[in-house]
Amino acid sequence: MTRVLQVENLRVSFPAGNGDRVYPVDGVSFTLARGQTLALVGESGCGKSLTSLALLRLIPSPGRVEDSSTIRLGDTDVLALRGEALRRIRGRRIGMVFQDPMTSLNPVFTVGDQIAEGVRAHFEVSRAEARRRALRLLQEVGIPDPAARLDAYPHQLSGGMRQRVMIAIALSAEPEILVADEPTTALDVTVQAQILEVLARLRDSHGMAVLLITHDLGIVAGRADRVAVMYAGQIVEEAPTTSLFARPSHPYTQGLFASIPRISGPVERLSPIGGSVPPPGAWPSGCRFRPRCPKAFEKSEAMPPLLPVAPDHRMRCWLAERGDG
Repeated sequence: MTRVLQVENLRVSFPAGNGDRVYPVDGVSFTLARGQTLALVGESGCGKSLTSLALLRLIPSPGRVEDSSTIRLGDTDVLALRGEALRRIRGRRIGMVFQDPMTSLNPVFTVGDQIAEGVRAHFEVSRAEARRRALRLLQEVGIPDPAARLDAYPHQLSGGMRQRVMIAIALSAEPEILVADEPTTALDVTVQAQILEVLARLRDSHGMAVLLITHDLGIVAGRADRVAVMYAGQIVEEAPTTSLFARPSHPYTQGLFASIPRISGPVERLSPIGGSVPPPGAWPSGCRFRPRCPKAFEKSEAMPPLLPVAPDHRMRCWLAERGDG
């Protein structure tokens, strides 16, 4: 498979107020191939959204991507780009679906105008041609009666339709990669399934790579080729989806699975993960999951690397050395 994105040792920092810096994203590495969906999964505050913003160099000031990081889009070094060269990859090579369409869509412009604006920003076409493309995109993402919706304002659409409009805008420049940051947040389960089906269909028809960011393991099964589980700014487990679901190995991943409600079998109480994700400035030494981990032992006081559990399956835990994953 053709690799379209390579991220190595991605570190995002912010000033801590005492002259130091904190690192909410700390050493994240992954690759993405054409036509592949990678799911980035973890609790709120683990660094998923900051990772996606770093890909487009959208980290808000005074944050920054550290010089030791690498982001390569094909043969392009994204961190070396400036000015117009950087703007050309935003939308054109990497499209972004943000979490909340009501804060991302402009309330005083029609959805057709907003999609057409994305088209004209990257292609030299007339307004009429941009409008025709906007209509085709609304059809492609499954908006009912797209000709009428073209002149609708965001507040006139349901949450599911607004999310489809966001996907249409992200597709307007025909990107190589689509980043979907919590694309089903606040949608009911039926609409969630429809949005995920749209993303899968568009990935297959356009040959895009998709980075799906979510806190919900339930939407990952059957929707992603690979899963990377994040905790406290690091990837703690990465594997093909089938392998991860068959054998969740890191204690944090096991905790996430144990907290998913079951619809079959005996009724059991959910098993929450005790405690909460520590803030970046208060991460513990060694394994960052150690204070919450029921399997922590002496060696957990040292930071583990990503260790192999099985072919193409790794976890950031010393238990892998003992075969206890």
